[in-house]
Amino acid sequence: MSEYAYEVAIDVRLRDVDFMGHVNNAIYATYLEEAREAYFTDIVGQSLVELDTVLASLEIEYETPIEAEQTVTVGLGVTDLGDSSIPIEYEIRAGGTRAATARSVQVFVDRETGRARSIPPELRTRLEADSV
Repeated sequence: MSEYAYEVAIDVRLRDVDFMGHVNNAIYATYLEEAREAYFTDIVGQSLVELDTVLASLEIEYETPIEAEQTVTVGLGVTDLGDSSIPIEYEIRAGGTRAATARSVQVFVDRETGRARSIPPELRTRLEADSV
């Protein structure tokens, strides 16, 4: 069990697995993206596509390989919100064991200028209510 209030199960697909029978390291970022989208849809009530955000940074620390037959869950939570940024922390677990931790930052942008803009107040309220 992770320390995060929000968790999502991820299906390991055949295409995720490399010749050694492990999930390829690049796929971890895809699992994080799936979890992030599920979080925003479930908790915020809107898809990231609708929210005018971009992924500004992503860091992954790998701990143990994920095997093809393991059950994968991703726990995540929003940490200290910035004016325009949404930092998120993650834990990827496989078969009950922590496989990786990660951090990302989503930034709200103005579609016309491409510049950062403040998080809308109603969204900030929802994110703060569910933050870690």
